Amino acid sequence: MYQAGLKRLKACMQRASHGEELVIAFLGGSITQGSLATKDENTYARRVFSWWKESFPESRFYYVNGGIGGTSSHYGVSRAVTDVLMYQPDFVIVDFSVNDEPGDFFKETYEGVIRKLLSWTSKPAVLLLNNVYYDTGSNAQEYHNAVGGWYGIPYISIKDTVYQRMKAGEYTREELTPDGLHPNDFGHKLVAAEIISFLEQVKNTMDAEYIAGTGEEADMPQALTANAYENAKRLTIREISPELYGFRADTEEKTGHLDHFKNGWIGRNPGDGILFKVKASCIAVQYRKTIHKPACRAELVLDGNSTHAVLLDGNFEEDWGDCLYLQPVLHHGERKIHTVEIRIPMAETGEAAPFYLMSLIIA
Repeated sequence: MYQAGLKRLKACMQRASHGEELVIAFLGGSITQGSLATKDENTYARRVFSWWKESFPESRFYYVNGGIGGTSSHYGVSRAVTDVLMYQPDFVIVDFSVNDEPGDFFKETYEGVIRKLLSWTSKPAVLLLNNVYYDTGSNAQEYHNAVGGWYGIPYISIKDTVYQRMKAGEYTREELTPDGLHPNDFGHKLVAAEIISFLEQVKNTMDAEYIAGTGEEADMPQALTANAYENAKRLTIREISPELYGFRADTEEKTGHLDHFKNGWIGRNPGDGILFKVKASCIAVQYRKTIHKPACRAELVLDGNSTHAVLLDGNFEEDWGDCLYLQPVLHHGERKIHTVEIRIPMAETGEAAPFYLMSLIIA
């Protein structure tokens, strides 16, 4: 059996008990980033990190938070290396169950994330986290946990624990979250408590008999899905130089993974265009949807097929902030060199907020 679950986690704890230095990392969306907690130490991620430090005081731990609000595993698989894996993590919690829609597309992109983590050189132990919409009980855990089960990875379901206690009357929704999704300080504490309870159970059974003779892991099993996204790449001005026809490369310096709207391309005038040539079978375009309306719209033409142009609308209909919108334009297509042309239509006024193209994500 592929040993991606408890065996890796127990081995990680064994190393911590021997005083090794370990990297504890988190990859996910806004809840992992810490949304609606009043301060960083009240987030579930910091609370879990503190558990590691308190449980293994002889070790030194380093914290990596790769949470970005409003983002799915499709984006996550393309940024896993730069936001988490390049720090050589020993333990990673993955949280995309409220940003991924329940369905086969995100089951496949999620598997890409999991396989990328498991095959990384630091061989991190992985734990899945299923957050939940507290008003509806919806999330993508059925699809995510099917992937986890395929690789022997344990999961923590907030839908099956905290949410059920709320439905039973132990808490009101308002005691946990002001918006039905993002936990407040108390909600973050309960999420952390579920994770910590599991980690405590593992630590209490961290016996020599289980750890002894671990040896080499078996080969990773064949993918559960078509797995087109495991090697997805994100292309910004750092990775590709498209032909510019009015669009310009953003010259502002990016200061970190949460400094979102940098390293992209800007179009603001009717007729502005940009042309990419990429070899891929899956292509998505990532652009800014902004609350500052009106905003420019753009049209995307794939392989010169203008009769099926895709509208990229820079206007965001929600009000919580600008969105890192990711729009697939080719899924399981022919693997060849494709052209992706994006233009600001002549019908645009030129007085709207500029169109900000963040990246292409290809696989």
